[in-house]
Amino acid sequence: MSSMHQQIKESIITKIEANEYAPQSQLPTEAEFCETYGVSRTTIRTALQQLTQEGYVVRRQGQGTFVAEPKIRTNLSQTITSFSEQVTSQGKKPFIKVLSLQVVPADEALSHLLKTDANAPIQKITRLRYVDEKPLQYEIAYVPWSIAPGLTADQCSSSLYSSLRAHFDIRIARTEEHIQLHAMDTTVATYLESEEQTPCFYLETLAYLEDGTVAEHSQTYFHGERASFQIERHYH
Repeated sequence: MSSMHQQIKESIITKIEANEYAPQSQLPTEAEFCETYGVSRTTIRTALQQLTQEGYVVRRQGQGTFVAEPKIRTNLSQTITSFSEQVTSQGKKPFIKVLSLQVVPADEALSHLLKTDANAPIQKITRLRYVDEKPLQYEIAYVPWSIAPGLTADQCSSSLYSSLRAHFDIRIARTEEHIQLHAMDTTVATYLESEEQTPCFYLETLAYLEDGTVAEHSQTYFHGERASFQIERHYH
């Protein structure tokens, strides 16, 4: 027999999934929930706390509890399918906006990561990925000039890995990805249309060719309330 707060949590999830509580709408107050379910405030608080942790609801200080937007699932093994394919398969509309494309000299950190000479020319691509016209990811990617000389904004406005394959015959063999929680700084918050210091997912990626050459390094900030991740593991 599951505990009372567990049953209430499940009941609220059912209503969210049935759209009885629509995305971004405000949930009843704790007092109203106590009355509906005939339980103590502590029980309601525990249920709401778990719903927050699981990403179903968002609690805003002094305002109340709101239904979170449905998450856009992203597969962390991004080489399998492109961002556009993942989003389209969820019935949503993807769009990539190239904010800037410039050639910069590799500083110490970049030449170390990309295994290039000091000051080697690196293409720095800053992009914003939207889903249904809402910003989901702010991304800065670095591609050495020697890998793909003269990338164009047009080539960067779709999947970068597909463009490298189609235009430069460069095939990414594997990626290493590190994810952590991060608080948005002013720049990221502005682009992701959020408040400064809002939690977001920060993903660092290194992409390798078959021979171990580093083809790309990227830093991606995912909107914390809109993104979720699924990880596939294969056991032999």
